[in-house]
Amino acid sequence: MGLFRKKQKKPIEDIGIPETEGMISAEMSLVDAIAPSALQITSNYLQIGDKFAKTFFVITYPRFLTVNWLSPIINLDRIFNISMFIHPMDTGVILKRLRRKITQVEAQISTEMEKGKVRDPMLETARADIENLRDRLIQGTEKFFKYALYITIFEDSIDKLNEVEEEILSLMEAKMIYLRPALFQQDMGINSTLPLGTDELFIANPLNT
Repeated sequence: MGLFRKKQKKPIEDIGIPETEGMISAEMSLVDAIAPSALQITSNYLQIGDKFAKTFFVITYPRFLTVNWLSPIINLDRIFNISMFIHPMDTGVILKRLRRKITQVEAQISTEMEKGKVRDPMLETARADIENLRDRLIQGTEKFFKYALYITIFEDSIDKLNEVEEEILSLMEAKMIYLRPALFQQDMGINSTLPLGTDELFIANPLNT
């Protein structure tokens, strides 16, 4: 019955491929492969490996924003991440808030008139702005939303990080846009500027189109 005798498999020979230094083993996960060598989180900045990072958010905008208002920052020859989040708001809710706000402004104007004070141009302007915005929202020509802008800068040292911070703050303040560092929230800040589409800080300002 030699015709049906099983053939013996030859043992696989070791061809002797040497292991190269730094080769990632098969057991190592992708997270282990791309993770930084060290991570330090402080109240004011992050240290990721040999890099330092700091995240800022916008706290105040001017009454009007011009076209390309962010271009001085985008064109900087620096390493940074910028993320923007637009959170739509219910028009009905905004109209109720505007109604309360205009009532407060008119009450303040009436009080000052009763006291014989000279009319306040800022109050008059505020009332006109609220009325115009309310009319446009009712007509559907305007939309209201909350807008969040975050900037994370990266540098090789704390001194360079502070230098870039002063440069960015100066450029933004020249346009009456004021930033603040995400104190005690730097980990949430950098996560909000990564390409994940997640707003962990959720520090947004109400704006209209």
